[in-house]
Parts: sequence; C-alpha cells; structure tokens
Amino acid sequence: MHPLRQRLHNELHARPSLYFDEPAHVFHLAFLGREEVCNSFLHNLCPSNLDLNAAQGITQFDGSALKWERHAEFFTLTLVSTTSCNDPSWTTMPAVLAQKIDNYLSTLINSVQIVVRREAGLDLPRYGFKDPCGSCVGGGDAVVWSDFRINEAGNNRILFVNRRLNAYRQGRMIRRLLEIETYRMMASLSLTMAKNLTAQLNVFDETLVVLSERNADPKGSNAKALLADISNLSAQVVSCTAKSRQRFSATQAYAQLVFERLGELRESHVGDCQRLGVFIERRFKPTVRYCAATEQRLEHLAKSVANLSDLLQARVQVEMEEQNSEILKSLNARADAQIKIQHAVEGLSIIAITYYLISLLKLGYSGLHVLGVSMTPREAMLAMTPITIAILTLIVIRIRKVKGH
Repeated sequence: MHPLRQRLHNELHARPSLYFDEPAHVFHLAFLGREEVCNSFLHNLCPSNLDLNAAQGITQFDGSALKWERHAEFFTLTLVSTTSCNDPSWTTMPAVLAQKIDNYLSTLINSVQIVVRREAGLDLPRYGFKDPCGSCVGGGDAVVWSDFRINEAGNNRILFVNRRLNAYRQGRMIRRLLEIETYRMMASLSLTMAKNLTAQLNVFDETLVVLSERNADPKGSNAKALLADISNLSAQVVSCTAKSRQRFSATQAYAQLVFERLGELRESHVGDCQRLGVFIERRFKPTVRYCAATEQRLEHLAKSVANLSDLLQARVQVEMEEQNSEILKSLNARADAQIKIQHAVEGLSIIAITYYLISLLKLGYSGLHVLGVSMTPREAMLAMTPITIAILTLIVIRIRKVKGH
C-alpha cells in the first residue's frame, strides 16, 4: 500500500458538517493565522482530546457542539447551541467562548450568528433586519434572511427558516452559508492592497511615459543613465508584483469558492425581496474585478518596462554596430594605405638593389680590365644582363615567399 493512500483518501471526509435540528443558535468565527497561531489557540480553547496534526475536529464545549477547522491562512470555529424555545431570537455569544477568544480578537476576520428555527409563528420584523434580502434555498425547503450588516457585537446576522430539511441537509446548507461569508471576507483582504497599489501604479505609469519619451528622442540621450532609470523602475514593479501575487491569487481562489457555494444553494425568490446571491454578486464582484484589474495592470506594466528595456538595448546595440562599422572602415582604409606604401617601398627597394647590383657588376668589369681581360662594353652588357635579371628574380621570389607566410 502506498504510504499516502489512506491520508489522501480520507481527504473526502476532511470537512464534515455539524448535523443538528432546529431551533438552535450557530456562532461561526474565522481568525487569520497559520499553523502556529492555530495550535496555540486550540490548545487554549480545548487542551484535552486535541490532535494538532488533524485538519479539523468536533468536540463538546460547555455543553454545545464545537467544530474547529484549520485552513491555509485562517482557522474557524463553529459552535452550535440548541435551544428549547420554538421562537428563538438573537442572543450573545456564550461567555465562556467569548472569554477564550478575547486575546485573538485582533485577528478575527469574520463573525456570523445564525438563528435556526421553524417557519411556524415567524415574525420577520422582530429580527430587526434593515432592507433584508431573502431566498428560498434547497429547492424551497428552507428560507434564508439577512441584511448583511454588522451589529454592535460585530456579528453578521442570518435567519435560517427550516421548512422540510432534515438534520443532515440542514447542516450542509448552513455550512454553505458560513463558507460563503468566510471566503468572501478572505477574498476581500486584497482590496486595501489593490487600492494602495493603484496610487503606486499611477506613479509608475507616469515614469514609464517619461522614460519612453526619452528613449524615443531623436536627438538621443544618455543611454547609461536611461538604462539605470529603467532598471530602477523595473525593480520597483517586480517588488510590487512579488508582494501582491500571493494575495491576488488567493482572492481569485476564494471568489471562485464563493460563487460555487452560491450556486449550490439553488436559490429562488421570496416575494419581492432581492435574493441573497444577487445581493452578494452585485456587491462582491466589483471587488474581485478591481483586484483582478489591478493585478493585470501590474503585469502589463512589468511587460511594458521590459519591452522598453529591450528597445533601449536594441538601440544601443545598433549604435555600437554602427560605431564598429565605422571603425572597420577606418581600419580598412589604413590597411589599404599601408599596402600601397608597402608596394611603393618594395618598388623602391628593387630599384635600389638594381642600382647597387649594377654598380657591383661595373666594379667587376673594371677589375677585369685591370687583370688584362679584353672585353668590349657591349659584351660586358650582354653578360651582365642575364645575371642581373636572375638575381632580381630571386629577390622578388624571396620577398613574395616571406609575405605569403
């Protein structure tokens, strides 16, 4: 058996829902924090019967069912407190739980309170919603109401009216509602970053325009200084990209989960009220699109800076090639001049050698007269001419052989 088989297979059961019957109060809390923070929180919350290697757990807390889940960058608590009252109203979080989470309130990213009840005797105005949204969910087997406003206690309140759901379907349906709110808040974390980036991107765009104009200036500019400015801008853009990439990617992932969970609700209208899914999509999609547009703008800016750098390098390369071409032309001209001078020197050298050779032969002719050899000038000329030509030929051949090497 593969060592990971059981662990991977059990991922199918990693996120079970809490199953319960109405009426009940559900408190759902989501805290930002990775593994170390989550372990510390859970150890403080329920030190006994705690498996820190597990992704989730269900236990009893102060007589109520408590479920905890750890995620990549946050962890959640869900407390279900059943009640005997058939007409439950809003209530405060149990004091014991409120005391346990007091030190972690600075990391609280989402807090939802759901009242679960039957439809009989429902008095909706009593729950104090302002401009509520309502939807029939689960094919009309339940009705959900909320105004998506945070009350004084910091809770987003949802009223869940069960018509025909059993405990299992009800637990899964409420889980979807809680995931929608938690994932929506996690996806919105990048909104502030996107707004801050917008101001920086405006400055980057203006800088890019100035650098592009400097690069396109026909009179030319200091290529070294321009390249330094482009490199500085590129470094800033890359830094912003590295800091925001993970957050923007998380926003896309969380947003996709939100829209998937909304589709799983199978909503239909309740009277003339706006559906919950429509309300969330119309107000949540602009956030997602704004973050996506900021990310795309950052990517396009990075590509534009890279293209400008390539253009500058191409221009510098062309200028260098032109300079090299001029240098080669100058070297060729000098080489031609040197060859002409060399040919002239060779010609003068041959003339000088011929002069000295004739002088030597003339001395030899004079010496023959002294020795008593009788020879007319014509005979001497005929005798010396082949010797002179042969010697000059040997000298020329020798010079060409040396030049060939």
